[in-house]
Amino acid sequence: MAILAYGLNFRTAPIELRERIAFPEEGLADALRALTRDLPAIDEAAILSTCNRTELYCAANLTDYEPLGEWLAGYRAVPIADVRGAAYAHWDHDAARHLMRVASGLDSQVLGEPQILGQVKDAYDVARTAGTLGPELNLLSQMTLNVAKRVRTDTDIGRNPISVAYAAVSLARQIFANLREKSALLLGAGETVELVAEHLRDAGIGRMTIANRTLVHAETLAARVGATAIQLSEMPRHLARHDVVIASTASVLPVLGKGAVEAALKQRKRRPMFMVDIAVPRDIEPEVGGLDDVYLYSIDDLSEIIEANLGERKRAAESAEALILEGTDRYFREKRIRDGQHLLRNFRSKAEATQSLELDRARARLAKGEDPAAVLEQLARALTQKLLHEPTLAIREASAEGRNDLLNYLRTLYRIDDR
Repeated sequence: MAILAYGLNFRTAPIELRERIAFPEEGLADALRALTRDLPAIDEAAILSTCNRTELYCAANLTDYEPLGEWLAGYRAVPIADVRGAAYAHWDHDAARHLMRVASGLDSQVLGEPQILGQVKDAYDVARTAGTLGPELNLLSQMTLNVAKRVRTDTDIGRNPISVAYAAVSLARQIFANLREKSALLLGAGETVELVAEHLRDAGIGRMTIANRTLVHAETLAARVGATAIQLSEMPRHLARHDVVIASTASVLPVLGKGAVEAALKQRKRRPMFMVDIAVPRDIEPEVGGLDDVYLYSIDDLSEIIEANLGERKRAAESAEALILEGTDRYFREKRIRDGQHLLRNFRSKAEATQSLELDRARARLAKGEDPAAVLEQLARALTQKLLHEPTLAIREASAEGRNDLLNYLRTLYRIDDR
């Protein structure tokens, strides 16, 4: 059975396509069940969908990845030509290595960013809950998480702060010379927004408000970072009071539209607003960027800031790549060992069946009163002949065909020195 990784990411697809392909978190389990139902050749599946990538990981009896592309395009209602133009596929060894690089942050827009490890783990947990995670992908996920954790602990890949959250706050500091006199509105209450809030707090932001659909989540985060919490539905009324807006919700539709921003600008008497939308699909309508006095940046616009801080991490990445290769080789060794268990069980069962048959015959002879020594001798002879019959045929066949590789293996296996 082949391991296949198929998808697109920030390198191959613009944000406009990524947000159309992205799977909403609440629909992932249904999508996984639909994938394995619609494509019977796929036995196991997991979907990793983040702001920077959507990837399908499958254990499948496939030799062509085209059915996956067609399914993805159909399920997300995107033209197949768009998917084909941005998609990539990795098989077996390359697929395992790719996933390990992704989980370790080596394939991220932000090299070494830590959030992706949790996102990979969550993707496999959803697959387990949906019933689409079997022995093949379960082994791959375990080995991947182990390797990614080693990369985090054994290298300096995560030493320098260059996450998307850090980049967003760095850009805010470039726009506003003194953040202590400014206020920030954060949309969402997830891990990324928490990082943004921590960076803003460390940068000395004057005031922070966290708006989230579930108020209790906003209140919990606000208590940790010294902010005020409001419900997302209240956000338009508070918008004009904030100079910085950073958005990262899980909404499938924009939560901040052009009309609300226009109204806020009028109240602000045209004082500028700085906005960063680091969500995919986007939280802020792109048309907002066309308004005067608004500086709107998407996640793709943060690359320049991120690149400036990559030097140390790129050096650390060399050590991380060595761990990835080691982990990939170890995964396939474990996979081969596990795949061989079925053969080993059958081999032992066959030997035990032969043993049982000959024991029954020996017991029958003993019951008839035959000499025990003769019975034992016959039992030993019969077992030896039957257990050696097939290896003997294999040696003769290998000798006749000149298969020295097989003969040398048999010499090693049975520890035979015939020279």
